[in-house]
Amino acid sequence: MRITHTDIYRYTIPMVPFTIATGTMQAAQNIFIRIHTTEGITGVGECSAFPMIVGETQATCFEMAKDFAALWKNKNPLDIDTRLEELDLFTAGNYTAKSAFDLALYDIAAKAAHKPLYAFLGGHQKEIESDLTIGIGTPELMAATAASFKEKGVKMIKVKLGKEPDEDIERIRRIREAVGKDIILRIDANQGWTYEGAIKALTALGQFDIQFCEQPMRRWNDELLPELCRLSPIPVMADESVFTHHDAERIIRNKACTYINIKFAKSGGIREAIRINEIAEKNGVTCMMGGMLESRVALSAKVHFATAMNNVRFYDLDTCLLGHLEDPVTGGVTYQGMQLQLPDSPGIGADVEEAWLQKLDKVVV
Repeated sequence: MRITHTDIYRYTIPMVPFTIATGTMQAAQNIFIRIHTTEGITGVGECSAFPMIVGETQATCFEMAKDFAALWKNKNPLDIDTRLEELDLFTAGNYTAKSAFDLALYDIAAKAAHKPLYAFLGGHQKEIESDLTIGIGTPELMAATAASFKEKGVKMIKVKLGKEPDEDIERIRRIREAVGKDIILRIDANQGWTYEGAIKALTALGQFDIQFCEQPMRRWNDELLPELCRLSPIPVMADESVFTHHDAERIIRNKACTYINIKFAKSGGIREAIRINEIAEKNGVTCMMGGMLESRVALSAKVHFATAMNNVRFYDLDTCLLGHLEDPVTGGVTYQGMQLQLPDSPGIGADVEEAWLQKLDKVVV
């Protein structure tokens, strides 16, 4: 099998603005690719650029994708390790752009094996139930949103924080008051607090029964995480502090987290996510599957991965529910409430409507 050509699309999805501690996204800045082969098998991949977190934009991913596609032309897509090592030798970082190509290779391999991706990865179906996220707003608006989530049957709510600690404490106080004791609350500061601010916020928020806090400080403050973990009444989950398995080894060795959040846009895709999870599992560190603003294409790949990995036990898989105004995906994972149901078709099992793609900027390499 050889790669004949790759279709690359600027896969912009309009959405309601979504705010986190480091900025606001006005649209999902995604890239969609199709890798075509001599055997007639086509692999699909998607990445979602979140520049304030990963330092990549849709424009940089689009340009890198052209180079990646040219690099792989006429080569064997089933030799996944060699293909991905070529990307790493070609450019450092650029994990978001790389993740789309990683997903497409795994899609091709699973289709060639006539297996759904989770089975190709060695897994079996399991129940996957996601949280639902509230972006940063006024305490009143966030509490009202949380109450509406509860009315819809949402059992786990993730709350974006990372602004001024006293305001964040008030946000959670209002939210807990609005939803009562039975709803699981998770918080994510997205690197927004200083060390002192994190100590203040986490100490005060301990009374509100918070399951964990993601990434309380900037990743350049990682040396302060062990002490923060020791002092915090709330378990700390490393997110932006862990891009690769090397980061995971360092963070775990330094006792700088309780949990790790895996995202394809940070890791470069499935292969590196497997490595991160293996290191975490070996050290008794549970992982969460998270994401940026992916459509149901990459979301389906994430659910396959989470299904296949027993150590992935937390699920933040609401990316296309965070304000996407259009859903052009065919097939793929579907929501039953906040539970996610995978198709048993080979590969990732998702694609994008051809008519919708015709509206997008496209290049063929």
